[in-house]
Amino acid sequence: MLEYLSDEMRVALVGLFGGVLLGLAARLGRFCTMGAIEDLLYGGSDRRMRMWALAIGVAVLGSFGLSAMGLLHTESSYYLSIRWMPMASILGGLMFGYGMALSGNCGYGSIARLGGGDMRAFVIVLVMGVSAYVVLSGPLAHLRVTLFPQQDVINDLPPGLAHLLSSWTGLPLSGIGMVIGAAIIAAALTSRGFLTDGKSLFWSVVVGIAITSGWVGSTWVASTGFSDVPVVSHSFSAPVGETLLWAMTASARAPSFAVGSVLGVVLGAFIGSLMKGHFRWEACEDPRELRRQITGAALMGAGAVLALGCTVGQGLSAFSVLAFSAPVTFLAIFAGAAIGLRQLIEGFQPAE
Repeated sequence: MLEYLSDEMRVALVGLFGGVLLGLAARLGRFCTMGAIEDLLYGGSDRRMRMWALAIGVAVLGSFGLSAMGLLHTESSYYLSIRWMPMASILGGLMFGYGMALSGNCGYGSIARLGGGDMRAFVIVLVMGVSAYVVLSGPLAHLRVTLFPQQDVINDLPPGLAHLLSSWTGLPLSGIGMVIGAAIIAAALTSRGFLTDGKSLFWSVVVGIAITSGWVGSTWVASTGFSDVPVVSHSFSAPVGETLLWAMTASARAPSFAVGSVLGVVLGAFIGSLMKGHFRWEACEDPRELRRQITGAALMGAGAVLALGCTVGQGLSAFSVLAFSAPVTFLAIFAGAAIGLRQLIEGFQPAE
């Protein structure tokens, strides 16, 4: 049946598959970046942060395992095909993290909440998607390009840790990546409590598989089809804006991986909320809260475009190919979120 579908539709279905897995993980497995950071800083628990680390390890192991089998060329990924801009990663990550704290969730988490009937998340998703496109190709695009011009990697070494180590040692690229992935998994599993939490382990692995499925699926479509389909995996910043554009112009615009991914998270979260009996319509009754969430969403959209990804785009997809940008951006997002949470919880009062 797939041979009767266009390349764009096939890659959209790949995105839909992984998106459903991510949506289910958010609702059934409580997989959430903002929640993980809050738990670590204020809840005294590192369990959800370990879930994130385990998902990264699985995604790294899967991506470089695919590379070893010739099913993925990591260099063709967006994160390794352009030059890394450290200041863009840091500034964009700080903006995204601070905005995430103000909004109470990242883009992925907001989409998952939308699938559970939260209309506050609907506002966040809309504002974030529009904000991303304002910086990506709207009024602020020229300023972004002037400050952070993107340059393709042509003859130079791709900006990735495994590629750097391979060039230094002469060891196989895929082998290095798989060893690093295994090491990340081992580090995540050093907690006995986490190791015995089957639910958390399962959904962490599911998230890693979702990221890997994006790479292998889009690679398959790109290599077997006739259209110029990019090799991508999941991210939820500019893809949200792309999905909004598709919703308004679908008669003249083909679907894409991004559209399938975003709709998949909504669908997966909806199914998950029904399974747990948590689906209910919610709205914002406090104008001050809504103002804070809109401000945070605008910062997230702009910050993610500067950093070339969000908590999922950089924190998982870019990490899965061991791009230099991934850990730097993720740490910047963590720092921005910590600042925002301190402002909201403690009001920037001096530590005693």
